[in-house]
Amino acid sequence: MLRIVEAGTKKLAEPGSHMTLHPQAKAVLDLLNQAPTPLMDLPPTEARTAYDRFIFPRNFDPVPLGNVEDRQIPSSGGDMRIRIYQPNTASQAEAGPLPIFLFIHGGGFVIGSIESRDPQCRLICRDTPCIVVSVDYRLAPEHPFPAAPDDCWAALEWIYVNAAAFGGDPARIGVGGESAGGNLAAGLALRARAAGGPDLWAQILVYPITDMFLEQDLPSYAFLDEDFFLTRDQMAWYHDCYAPGMTTTDDIMLSPSKADELGDLPFTQIVTAEFDPLRDDGKRYGERLAAAGVPVEYICMAGMIHGYWHYGKLIDASGEALKLSIDALQRAFSDGS
Repeated sequence: MLRIVEAGTKKLAEPGSHMTLHPQAKAVLDLLNQAPTPLMDLPPTEARTAYDRFIFPRNFDPVPLGNVEDRQIPSSGGDMRIRIYQPNTASQAEAGPLPIFLFIHGGGFVIGSIESRDPQCRLICRDTPCIVVSVDYRLAPEHPFPAAPDDCWAALEWIYVNAAAFGGDPARIGVGGESAGGNLAAGLALRARAAGGPDLWAQILVYPITDMFLEQDLPSYAFLDEDFFLTRDQMAWYHDCYAPGMTTTDDIMLSPSKADELGDLPFTQIVTAEFDPLRDDGKRYGERLAAAGVPVEYICMAGMIHGYWHYGKLIDASGEALKLSIDALQRAFSDGS
């Protein structure tokens, strides 16, 4: 069943309609457009620094937790950093082993970091409550596909095996991420299904890209040719870095939408943005999951652009969407639906 949750106005824009952005989204878009050099024109290391520097002062303030700890775990590329967020000890002592949410940051597989999504992970940890594990997967172009999905799989396996050591419940694990992180989370759910586990209780996909090379004929792709942050040139940069030389693929770890069968996957929440080129990608994936018998909750945040989720101090919808995802995790972890 596909359940549509209303968020903002019911009337959504079609590409070319030139409907008005939400004023808060427009203000952030104007700030982004003032950057002296587009991220794709910078060396990747400089682009990562500039991207995080822009997000940090505009994101939520980090809330205190019981414990936040960085650890090194093994992956195919060597040791990899994860960050483990624990709610306050009183909550954990009362609840016993806590569910675990593996979070995967976005950034086109090229930019983004644990640090720039730290406030969201803290809020998810505190308010669900659950243990959150954020993974510092390898980035392109230094580490092209399949480094990122392999790292995320290594993190999921490590969590499952070691959950009890950090107070987690290996029988209640969810995965999620935004943008490229949504792609990786969706692929992770497919990989876990194929491997026979770990069994997942939820996947939370925030404006995910499930079709890496935009091979579906979706109306919202037309937004790539308008000025709503995520442009055709920017997408080409991400593609060239992450999957150099490739233009199509049937690899579901690169494009989860290429999976022939989407049944037997966990409860899924998909959150998109009205003026995002990836809007209809997320919606179509949700429709296919629902047709395969997966419980799906779909939300499109009216008036928003791709990336709004990062700007908690400037965009109210960032907090609204995060609360909806926290509510979804609470429901999933309490009864599996």
